[in-house]
Amino acid sequence: MSVLLDQPASGVWRLLINRPDKRNAINHEVRQALIDHLLAARRDPGCRAVVLGGVGGVFSAGGDIASMADLDEAGARERMQHIHQLCRLLESLPLPVVAATEGFCAGAGVGMALLTDVIVAGPTSKFLFPFMRLGLAPDWGTLRTLPARVGVAAAKTMLVHGQVISGEAALNSGLVDELADDVMAAAVNRAVQLAALPHDAFARMKRRLQQPAASFADELQREEDDQAVLLLAADFREGFAAFAEKREPQFTRRQEPHQ
Repeated sequence: MSVLLDQPASGVWRLLINRPDKRNAINHEVRQALIDHLLAARRDPGCRAVVLGGVGGVFSAGGDIASMADLDEAGARERMQHIHQLCRLLESLPLPVVAATEGFCAGAGVGMALLTDVIVAGPTSKFLFPFMRLGLAPDWGTLRTLPARVGVAAAKTMLVHGQVISGEAALNSGLVDELADDVMAAAVNRAVQLAALPHDAFARMKRRLQQPAASFADELQREEDDQAVLLLAADFREGFAAFAEKREPQFTRRQEPHQ
């Protein structure tokens, strides 16, 4: 199987790219398997968070370059449309997603990680944006997601220079959120913490952060619309009860956010 699925903790699904001979390079089969698993996670009320990673201590060497050669325009567009199906799914997923960027993380691998909510790296992690040396512009939404994390100037430097970025440099730049010796354990721990959050409130916050309002007035209207639902929901009743009783809230319900 090109992507392995397990559940390392309650409510947490872990998806591991399984192409060790190709350093987990992402081809059509990997993308489709990720799409299928993420759609299943979205439907399953038992899944409250997702961890993305790769087997063999490597996240992903990026897109499978061999599969890019000898395409005509129709084939190139079809390939990009399949990539974008996965990008849209990750970006819109109402669940928390954590990327465990162990070892090497390049090109499409970084692009995929940038679509998650939390990126965990290690001291030996290496990030690379090889698009320019391949004669390609960045894809996987990177020209939107990377500047959102590190700023336009730093993003341009990373993309143009194409130099390897260490885990420590990635943390200092804001490219990743956490540096840990055991990347996968730290990523699973982050996912457990995120899985404990109120599902609908998190999904609404995530959507509004990813899709900024056109104006402050529009944002205030979105606040009103969200709180008018959330203040009447079971998660707020549980949060209020936990506050009054001086205990930790137990949010276990899965509700799809209102559109």
